[in-house]
Amino acid sequence: MLHYAVVFFVIALIAALFGFGGIAAGAVGIAKILFFVFVVLAIASFLFGIIKRS
Repeated sequence: MLHYAVVFFVIALIAALFGFGGIAAGAVGIAKILFFVFVVLAIASFLFGIIKRS
């Protein structure tokens, strides 16, 4: 999932470089959502791993 967030961020950078503001804004929005979902899932996985060890 983090890979897809980085891909959308790169797409946003390239779109912004060529002047496609709307596409860049949409790609950044998708990248943000994917990144935060990744962070939430990573924290949940970490916490469940700690709970399972106990």
